[in-house]
Amino acid sequence: MVIKVFLASLSGSTAIKKKQQDVVGFLEALKIDYAQLDIASNEDNRRWMRENVPGEKKPTNGIPLPPQIFNEEMYCGDYETFFEAKEDNTVYEFLGLTPPPGSKEAQQAENTQKLHNGSGTEEHLDDDTTKKEIVEAEQNGDAHIAELEEDDPDKKAETDAQDDIAEEEEPAEDDEESRKPAEEEEQEEGEEDRVEDNHLVSEAEDELVSEEEEEELRELEEEEEQASEED
Repeated sequence: MVIKVFLASLSGSTAIKKKQQDVVGFLEALKIDYAQLDIASNEDNRRWMRENVPGEKKPTNGIPLPPQIFNEEMYCGDYETFFEAKEDNTVYEFLGLTPPPGSKEAQQAENTQKLHNGSGTEEHLDDDTTKKEIVEAEQNGDAHIAELEEDDPDKKAETDAQDDIAEEEEPAEDDEESRKPAEEEEQEEGEEDRVEDNHLVSEAEDELVSEEEEEELRELEEEEEQASEED
């Protein structure tokens, strides 16, 4: 891959000349292969540069000024973006090149990668450590209870007794709840029996009244018959 630097050899602008020299001198210092393409003396170079600079990178008048930098057909940027990359030690990344071993940019990329990998490893270690601590805490808790029971048999007996009481209390509550419907049912049956008994008593009283009335009627009839016979 060849880095292409589009510049104007006959530019009358001191600022443009300084920017072009800055780019070219830095590439030579880094020993990066590049090619200078003059847009002042070559119309094809000027047309190609203007057509391939992205629209958002062009100034308001639509005519980009040199220097413009490309990696083959890929647009890298203008002087401002090149300068920012130089300040951040990311020129190789800016140019789309792999930084050579031992360069500042390569060391910076390596440190960034190590930091990223280290963070992931630390998170993994933290997760494993937390899980291990939980398991150990549970094991230590069980062992501590077992030790207390071995050292104090009375304590173990008391714990067992409490467990037995708790087990007995649970069915007791169930029995109490089951007794409630039974008691309500007995109360209902008792009320029905009382209603029935009252009904029977009422019927017996009615029968007794009827018998008394019939007896009185018979006595009246007998008295009337005796009176008629005497007459």
